[in-house]
Amino acid sequence: MLADDFAGRPYNKAANNRSLQTRIGRSRGAIEYKHQNVSAVLLGLGLDWLEGYKPALNFQTPLVDAVVGWLNNHPDWFANISIRVALPGFEEAPPLWIGPPPQMRNAPEPEEWARLHEVALQHNVAERDSRNRLLGRAGEETVLAYERKALRGVGRPDLAEAVRWVSDEDGDGAGYDIHSFEPSGRRRLIEVKTTAGWERTPFYLTRNELAVAEASPDEWRLVRVWNFRREPKAFELQPPLLASLALTPTVFEAHLR
Repeated sequence: MLADDFAGRPYNKAANNRSLQTRIGRSRGAIEYKHQNVSAVLLGLGLDWLEGYKPALNFQTPLVDAVVGWLNNHPDWFANISIRVALPGFEEAPPLWIGPPPQMRNAPEPEEWARLHEVALQHNVAERDSRNRLLGRAGEETVLAYERKALRGVGRPDLAEAVRWVSDEDGDGAGYDIHSFEPSGRRRLIEVKTTAGWERTPFYLTRNELAVAEASPDEWRLVRVWNFRREPKAFELQPPLLASLALTPTVFEAHLR
């Protein structure tokens, strides 16, 4: 059903439920709730879930293993849904809604958040998304279009024309992806981090990105794009990053003594 939803094909949740009742001998309500548990696992994995099945977070570990096992056995799943939305060269980039960063008041309960965080860490969601070049490129292109449109909207077409997609033109070594501007003309050095799942999905920052953020705190910005495959949304963070992010070392540089 989720694949049909991504592809824009019709599907029937009620008919699917009736079919499962016959096959596995469970009630309609039990099957409905298990779908909500699957949604919660997908949430923890930083992936989309089927609308109408609100995540129920009291899932069991065997269900996580089952979902991850299915995904591992269908590697084309990620490629297909990435290609669907991440074709380079948008004629018109998808609209982007930028709002405030998530706050603790809209987080899950502490036990539920810990469970989702454990799933994300165990299955290295941040590394998976960092390797998804199509998704990352599509997110950058969307923010690029947003920046240019915003500058034109405030009467600065000159600055809009000067906005550069640095990671595309020069490579990934600058410590930011987009060189944009405030309406005043001050630089905006934007690093874009894109995921398909919810706004609390973990992501990677490189040592170079952190160094540039610390060296240019008045100019460097992190734009966190989420829910990309359905309705792209974003929020913006600025240094000092430790005020809003918990940074965990994951790789160490080793030298022989």
